[in-house]
Amino acid sequence: MKFYNLKENDEQVSFAGAVKQGLGRNQGLFFPESIPSFDNIEELLALPLVERSVKVLHPFVSDDLSESQLKAIVTDAFNFPAQTQAISEDRAILELFHGPTLAFKDFGARFMAKCLQAFSQGKKITILTATSGDTGAAVAHAFHDIDNIEVVILYPKGKISLLQEKMFTTLGGNIKTVAVEGTFDDCQALVKQSFDDQELKETIGLNSANSINISRLLAQICYYFEAVAQLYRQKGCGALNDIVFSIPSGNFGNLTAGLFAKALGLPIKRFIAATNANDTVPRYLQTGEWSPNETVATISNAMDVSNPNNWPRVEHMLKTGLVDKDCVSSVSIDEEQTQMTMIQLAKLGYISEPHAAVAYKALQYNALDDEFGVFLGTAHPAKFKEIVESTLGQPIGLPKELADCASETILSTTASIEFSELRAYLLS
Repeated sequence: MKFYNLKENDEQVSFAGAVKQGLGRNQGLFFPESIPSFDNIEELLALPLVERSVKVLHPFVSDDLSESQLKAIVTDAFNFPAQTQAISEDRAILELFHGPTLAFKDFGARFMAKCLQAFSQGKKITILTATSGDTGAAVAHAFHDIDNIEVVILYPKGKISLLQEKMFTTLGGNIKTVAVEGTFDDCQALVKQSFDDQELKETIGLNSANSINISRLLAQICYYFEAVAQLYRQKGCGALNDIVFSIPSGNFGNLTAGLFAKALGLPIKRFIAATNANDTVPRYLQTGEWSPNETVATISNAMDVSNPNNWPRVEHMLKTGLVDKDCVSSVSIDEEQTQMTMIQLAKLGYISEPHAAVAYKALQYNALDDEFGVFLGTAHPAKFKEIVESTLGQPIGLPKELADCASETILSTTASIEFSELRAYLLS
């Protein structure tokens, strides 16, 4: 299968090319030339995670990876569970934080790392990526100590939680981290400028591990299948036509993957894209005007994105009819609502961090009485220990993954938002 540039359709590459290149010309996102349709959904749902994921992903990658190669990659990448847990009779959370860095991005980052390792053929590659919190840790741990791959992670200085920061700024080795004196959108802009610099790209073998890389999005399709498979086993086939997913949304990669899953035939009724105060998409869907505001810092900091990179993919699917345009809605949840929802969930016996609380509140606003709502738990509550403890008025323990890095020294370099400064750093 080929993948084409959404901005310049004549640029077409293989899956391996899309993974290695990251972005197309003119900062265009790569998109599959076709979406296969599975008519044996019940058979797929009956399979274990790895076996099912291989069947779902193979049509996209078959030109570059044999089924056995793909199975080895998926087995290695998806070696932890995605688990649904009931909150009430008609609500469940899909916990995606049981990987090595306690965030949903472990799925995509680990899959991308294994694919890139298979495709690089020993050539030096520099991964440049921006993070609003969890991407940095997932990418850093996925690529740590892989030969011939150097990783540079940009993040907004002082705008992510300390434990999030410690998870990716303390590794050293082939992992370099830069605290940018700006917002996440500034970090993303620096990444895009770097990809527009042809000399820089060629000199250091530039690639990106943000969700702009198609490999990460393809991996994320698999946990939607896993969630529906678990519900299928629990509730039977008759319950599968009214599932609504509420997705805490920042860069909108998670929504993109969900829409891919629906286009493949997975029986999802619709999606709610839940944002915090950074409400570009809810306003756009209401007014038709794309007008990003200045990014606002919130307690759900991984969603502090005003100009989401993946929206062109979402809009392409909606406008071309790959999925029904009515299957996506979006709502903005403010800080007070987020904290009150964390308290509400705690009273129901579930300790949540802010991002999942945003998604749960969006379900309360949008889900109908006959719909079964699944909201995504994208990070472990302990990654937001301070805000969770202050909101709930109770201590929470640190899992081993966080305890191990909590006392380590941050190794970051500080930089301004000037591209010339980043360029000099990358070339050095």
